[in-house]
Order: sequence, then structure tokens, then C-alpha cells
Amino acid sequence: MEPAPPADPSAAADRAAPPRRRWLGAAIAVLALIGLGALAWYLTTRPALPAGGPFAAAAAGSAASGAPGPGGPTGGGGGRRGAGPSTVGIATATRADLPVVLDALGTVTPSVTVTVRPQVSGVLTSIAFTEGQMVKKGQLLATIDPRPFEITLQQAIGARMRDEAQLENGKVQLQRYQTLLGQDSIARQDVDTQAAAVKQLEGTIVIDRANENTARLNLGYTRIVAPVAGRIGLRPVDSGNYVTAGDATGVAVITQLNPIDVEFSVPQDRVPEIQASLAKGATLAVSAFDRTRTRKLDEGTFSTLDNQVDVQTGTVKAKARFVNAANALFPNQFVNVRLLMRSVEGAVVVPVTALRTGPNGDFVYVLNDDRTVSVRAVQRGVQTNDVIAVAKGLQAGERVVTEGGDRLRDGARVQLASERPGGGASGASGAFGGRRGASGASAAGSGSRRRQNAEGG
Repeated sequence: MEPAPPADPSAAADRAAPPRRRWLGAAIAVLALIGLGALAWYLTTRPALPAGGPFAAAAAGSAASGAPGPGGPTGGGGGRRGAGPSTVGIATATRADLPVVLDALGTVTPSVTVTVRPQVSGVLTSIAFTEGQMVKKGQLLATIDPRPFEITLQQAIGARMRDEAQLENGKVQLQRYQTLLGQDSIARQDVDTQAAAVKQLEGTIVIDRANENTARLNLGYTRIVAPVAGRIGLRPVDSGNYVTAGDATGVAVITQLNPIDVEFSVPQDRVPEIQASLAKGATLAVSAFDRTRTRKLDEGTFSTLDNQVDVQTGTVKAKARFVNAANALFPNQFVNVRLLMRSVEGAVVVPVTALRTGPNGDFVYVLNDDRTVSVRAVQRGVQTNDVIAVAKGLQAGERVVTEGGDRLRDGARVQLASERPGGGASGASGAFGGRRGASGASAAGSGSRRRQNAEGG
């Protein structure tokens, strides 16, 4: 076997070179990634240069060095470094009488509902109403055939007249017996027997008169009249049918619509306040709105509370009465009820959007004269859908931030929405700070003019 040829040094160097080149390529890639990251960080965090070229930027920088900028220690915008003041909306705290109301869901219930049932049996000969008709109390609704009841009445009258004649005869006979007894011509037993017969006939007359009145009453029941005023529903029976006394379906159903009641539930925590107002003789106003709360149906007054608390809901049933002159409230209708509990007079009110809640409680941003805002802790009061009362911490006439407060902090510099450039108040925007300060804008303008002169020269 021949010995192996000696190793070639150049070949060994070639085999060692690839790992070194791979390490160098990886290092170059890492350096390139670091460079790209540094460039991205610079582009995203560098301050925005004012328009007008390098001279304007220098002038803006020199002008801004003489006054604290948006991100300076005296105030700061809530955005990134170099951003201008935040644009906010403001409102002025005012004094107003704020009503304290209780909203609830109620059900319209008629004050009176009557099912008109026949009180005697017979055949309906006529129906004197139409479905949905408004009727008055005592108005004729239907008629039952009266002939059988007229005959019964005549029989009762005849029986009474017969018994009255017998009573007269008995009284005359008793008088004769008493005369004979005075002459000692008749036994006392006969006189006593005749006196008892007279008394028996007198009792019979009382029964006859009662029967006559019953027959007369039943005859009157053949005319079915409305017991209350209200609106008649659908007709459950037609003429020609035989109806019986106490029929469950009845002849008609009448619901009284004027006035009408609304039942709703009151939280048990509000019951003492309502009772205190009623004890003072106050009249609590109640308004009924439709399902969308956009249209007021009627106005009424609070009537009464129930005598117990519902243990499942923790509420107490209440009732309010409405005149319902326009018949806008319909029985079993669901309505939104608004009960006016009381009114807070002269309360300091601000829009609901001005009040904010933080870790330390409720606060507002108060606008200062130098166009900065200050955090002011306040104590909230009663609230409506639009405004809220500030019980403590704010005075009437102070201005508070209502929009844009999420970007603010204590001492931040702001500009008003009406003072933005192009918003119709450019002078105010330049005086109190906009996207650029007044000094920065003038410096940018002078730099632009110098550049134009240099290019023209």
C-alpha cells in the first residue's frame, strides 16, 4: 500500500475560511438591524421642524427657547414630545334649579273596570251600544224581554189587593166583636181569635208588598244600563240569545278612562323621602312618557304607596292618577313614569361630560386664564340626563373642560376648539397657543423671507 500524500496547507485554509465568513456576515446583519432601529427611533422621536427650512427651524428654536413649550415644566400637552397644546371643549358652570326625579316603568290601569252582567234571566231583545263606544252612567245598553216580569208584577199586585181586602174585613169583624164583648154578648175567646187573624193578615200584606217590589225590581232589571261612565269593549253576546243572571261573560265590559291610574314600583330606599313629602302635604307631580321617552302622554299627581315591600325586587308599588283628557293613556299600556321628588334650587351645574372619576374620587379640569388646566376635586350632587350638580368644589362662572380631557394632566396647556387655526379666532389662537406658538410662527415667517431673498440674490 502506498503512503498517503501530505496534506495541502491551502486546502486546510480553504476549509477553515467558511466559518469565519459566516461569522462576519452575521455581525454585519446585526449591525444593520441596529442601524435601522436607531434610524426608526430618531424619525419617530425627533421634534417636528416648523415650515420654512433650516432658517425657520433655527428661528423657531431660538424663539421657543425664550418661553416654555408644550412639553415644558410649566405645562404640557398630553401627547408625544414636541406636540402642541390639546384642543378641548369647555363649558361654564352656572346656577340652575335642578329637579330630583325618579324614573320607573309603569302600567296603565283603569280606575274602574266593570263587567256588566244581567241580573235576571231572559232573551235579549235589543243591544243599544256599539263596540268601543263611550257611554255615560245610567245609559241603556241592552233590553231583556220584559213580558214575563210584567205578568209576575201583576200577580204580586193582585195578591196584595186580595189580602188587603181580607184585612179590612177582619178589622171590621174585630170591631163588632169588641162591641159585643162590651155588652157581655160574646165570649172573650172569640174576640182574641179575631184579633190574631187581623194581625196575621197584616203580616201577609207586608209579604205581598215585598213580592210586589221584587217583581217591580226584576222588571226594571230587564233594562240593562251602564253602572259607570267609560269605554265599552268588544260585544260578547248578540241580541236574540238567552242570558242568565250572573252570566260570567256578561253583556259588556266598561273601563273608566277619565281619570285613569298608572301603577309603578319605587325602590324601598326612596320610600321615606316620598312619605316625608306626603306628610307635609306636598303634591308630587308625575309625568307619563311613551316607550321611547320622547313624547309626554299626560301629567298627573302621585296618589299612594302600597303597604308592603316586595321581597323579591326590594320595591314598593305606587299609584299615580291622571286626568287623561286626551285619552292618550290606554288600559294595560306600558309607559315610562317620571316622579318629581323635589327641586334643588340654585345648584351649580355642569354638563355630565365635564365630571370625571379618578383614583381619588370625582374631579373636573378647570380652565385657567393662562390657558392651562387644573385638576379640581369636587363632590357630585343630583344628576339628570344632561347636567349634574356639583355640591362642593366648584363655583358658578368657572369654566371646565367637557371634551378632550382624556389627553390632559394637571397644568397642561390647551387651546379652545373655537381658537384653532381656521376656526374663526386666529388671533386668540396665536395669543394663547395653537399648533405653533406666536413666536414660532413669526420666526418661521422671517426664515421663509430670508430664504426667498437668498434664492433671488
